Amino acid sequence: MPYPALRSIHVHPLKAARGHAPREAVVEPWGLAGDRRWMLVDGDGRFVSQRPHPRMALVAAEPGPGGGIRVSAPGREALTVGVPDPGRTVPVEIWRDKVEAVPADDAAHAWFSAHLETDVRLVHLDDPATRRPVDPAYGRAGETVTFADGFPLLLTALSSLDAVNSLIAQGDHSDEGPLPMNRFRPNVVVDGTPPWAEDDWRRVAIGDVTFRVVKKCGRCVVTTTDQHTAERGKEPLRTLARHRRFGDQLVFGQNLVPETTGKIRIGDAFTVLE
Repeated sequence: MPYPALRSIHVHPLKAARGHAPREAVVEPWGLAGDRRWMLVDGDGRFVSQRPHPRMALVAAEPGPGGGIRVSAPGREALTVGVPDPGRTVPVEIWRDKVEAVPADDAAHAWFSAHLETDVRLVHLDDPATRRPVDPAYGRAGETVTFADGFPLLLTALSSLDAVNSLIAQGDHSDEGPLPMNRFRPNVVVDGTPPWAEDDWRRVAIGDVTFRVVKKCGRCVVTTTDQHTAERGKEPLRTLARHRRFGDQLVFGQNLVPETTGKIRIGDAFTVLE
């Protein structure tokens, strides 16, 4: 594999659930094709995440026919959910954004409510081109995003993960390391760059697709959640608080907005343009 290069790709069809790792993916203006087009909401229409519901980590979501999803979880029969009829939308809220989304069928609501032991509904983003603009402080006119936390893609670097794990090994909770990259739930992972070099990137390319690097990614309690057991610890937040604090945020990774579209593949060259 040439270096620097794209090491892995991660698509999460359902926000907050476990995703899958294809060898290639299509970059659309709002992110990787199929990424975070589905989301759970509570009775007030507020998005549901691993922050209050770590058991979301136990849900595996895979792409289904025609944009649907197939979900599974320990002790539960797998469920396939088709894309709902876009004729009826409901208002939902993700962070400070109010978005129109299409509710799935009752079987999907019941499946997730039983798994999380609380009343939730599953919704689908029918039109990512118009429903949710990127934060205007970082985005440009016409740029949109799916149900991702804020930006179309999240990039992380293996060298920076190695650096974090080295620091964890020297700390009070060394027994929690080394941590895998899935704690940070990236879309694209690159290899062959110096640790923390991403702090200074402004524009990058993966193969022929180019991206603006718009904002360092502030991290939360989800990073302390084992993505296979849903158990929580202290790391990496304890270590990030000591070594990677930028203002009021603990940082790992960079948020990207696509400048162009196209297909990316594992092994594609990674280039820092600015």
